[in-house]
Amino acid sequence: MAMSGGSDNGEPMMEMNTTPLIDVLLVLLIMFIITIPVQTHAVKIDLPVADDSPPPLDFIDPVKNKLGITPTNQLIWNETAVTLNQVRTYLAQTKSMVPEPELQFQPDPLSNYLTVDRALAVIKDSGVTKFGFVGNEQYGSFNKAARLPN
Repeated sequence: MAMSGGSDNGEPMMEMNTTPLIDVLLVLLIMFIITIPVQTHAVKIDLPVADDSPPPLDFIDPVKNKLGITPTNQLIWNETAVTLNQVRTYLAQTKSMVPEPELQFQPDPLSNYLTVDRALAVIKDSGVTKFGFVGNEQYGSFNKAARLPN
């Protein structure tokens, strides 16, 4: 018989039946998971309101725009000092113009590499397709002057 126990000789079964115990533990585990309170922790932060007014279009030339970086790491957009966020806004506007104006990039050889890198990252993120470096000849003379004599 299948329910008689360990062997066919009529002796009582020596192992404990753990199936009901496992069933009870699984039910308890599910009940504990269901009763865990939902975490609703929130931190209230007053964020600044962005100024969505478009910049005046007199800063954007429909043919070509020049972005330069001075030796003091100041960004210059068409002869006007700007911030990196303003450059991002100007590039978004130039991207929407038809035809897209050319962007000329001219960092000074003495400008900080980090500033140039951040400006190039903003240019890349904007998706500008007409882009060129201007004034590369100044780096050749800068490198010659920076070399030590033999």
